[in-house]
Amino acid sequence: MKTKIRELLNQRKAIILAHNYQPPAIQDIADICGDSLELSIRAAQTEADVIVFCGVHFMAETASILCPDKMVLLPRQNAGCPMADMISAEALSARKAELPGVPVVTYVNSPASVKALSTVCCTSANAIKVATSLNATEILMTPDRNLARFVESRTSIKIHTWPGFCPIHDAIRRKDVVHARQKHPQAVFMAHPECRMEVLTLADEILSTSGMLRYAKSSRHSAFIVGTEVGLLYTLRKENPDKRFYPVSAGMECPDMKKIGLADIVHVLETLEGEVRVPKAVQEPAYEAVKRMIELA
Repeated sequence: MKTKIRELLNQRKAIILAHNYQPPAIQDIADICGDSLELSIRAAQTEADVIVFCGVHFMAETASILCPDKMVLLPRQNAGCPMADMISAEALSARKAELPGVPVVTYVNSPASVKALSTVCCTSANAIKVATSLNATEILMTPDRNLARFVESRTSIKIHTWPGFCPIHDAIRRKDVVHARQKHPQAVFMAHPECRMEVLTLADEILSTSGMLRYAKSSRHSAFIVGTEVGLLYTLRKENPDKRFYPVSAGMECPDMKKIGLADIVHVLETLEGEVRVPKAVQEPAYEAVKRMIELA
């Protein structure tokens, strides 16, 4: 099947982008793996005619925003994101009316229509940098309340939060960290900024998924507790065979990130079904918000 995929990629002049949380077989066949920021940048740079995005719907939308002249295929149309579903353009418009003149920083884990109403987008890797670049005393951050609280704790900005969250990261509690440390007392705890503040305050390092990969590779430590989705453990272990990695708690698996299989990739490359295309009226303003985020990277 992998040989078939490579043949189809050549025929279609296509490229596979895969998020760090994808299953091992998908990560292995991908041309590029990374977090949201890395994949956004690569989508903007690719010369391929077709982008097969192995992730969730908002990621494919972001690729379409950046590459309106390319075909973006999502192998499973029902691969969504609960956090992205916690905000809508209508709800954001109403909130903006209550906060006139306040800049809106929107996490990329959001629908294209929400990005189109935002001042600038951000990822977990550059949220602090994006927020401070606005030189504003107060901002509205959507849709992740945990990321917003983390940014507020590291800046002097007053941040109005949105009540959204990632169910996987938000489920981690302080007791989970304490228990993991008791089991692995020599391990360094790396936490994703989508976690609650009660978890982040216990972290040795607060990092995006790609930040975790870089830190683990360069660190002198040999054991790590990983506070993010379990898909990252595959790459961490593959890149650092002499080091040990433990999930912070059981159940750290996103079902949406595990929906795509190799057969799904074959199907979309053969049929060109599953296209994700953002309408021009939404794409153009959303592009400006995403472009500002990339420029800051």
